[in-house]
Amino acid sequence: MVRRPFRCRWATAVDDLNLEVRRGEVFGLLGPNGAGKTTLLKILCTLLLPTEGRAAVNGHDVVEAPQRVRQAVGYCLETDRSFYYRLTGFQNLKFFATLNNIGLREATTRIAEVLEMVELDGAATTPFMTYSKGMQQKLGLARALLTDPPVLLLDEPTKSLDPGAAAEFRRFLRGTLAEGLGKTALLVTHSLEEARECCDRVAIVDQGKIGFQGPWFEVHRFIQAHGFPGHSLLGVG
Repeated sequence: MVRRPFRCRWATAVDDLNLEVRRGEVFGLLGPNGAGKTTLLKILCTLLLPTEGRAAVNGHDVVEAPQRVRQAVGYCLETDRSFYYRLTGFQNLKFFATLNNIGLREATTRIAEVLEMVELDGAATTPFMTYSKGMQQKLGLARALLTDPPVLLLDEPTKSLDPGAAAEFRRFLRGTLAEGLGKTALLVTHSLEEARECCDRVAIVDQGKIGFQGPWFEVHRFIQAHGFPGHSLLGVG
């Protein structure tokens, strides 16, 4: 048996990507798989360090002031592998509240608030392993809201939800979080409908670069004229 040497090939995930998200807006990132969208979110929440360039959240540099950045963001990421299956929804959130240095009394009150906010208060004492995909996603959002952060980083938050639940989430994001509570949100999505309903502005990302960005109606016209990365023909409503 001949073993071939393992060769590592470097790839640039985010390449000279420049954008600025305004305070209080919902900014959407559209693009095919592997475009660099999730990598960008991981850099902005300090899970990854950039090899070049500069990124800042709420005025704080992700390299020079990572603790300040983590205090400013709530990150809703993949949920089914990031919670403890045997713990209840409340117990899971209590664990993450402890990690965020939230005192017991404050944590109990805040957990009740965010569970009610995402309509999971009736399942607070139910083990996570019994949650549906939609409920898991809601608990991920509740976790992102625990510290009441001004900035939310949302990585395909509706991908596991049925159409009705997805529409409900979009109304919650647009109405309650953005317009009601003044949250700033960076939303990664593959859904053109979601981008249209939720986002003030949208950027199309492909191969780590921004191909186009602007208000939805401008992005809509661009997609109709040029197509969407990874699709030869795409109908847009």
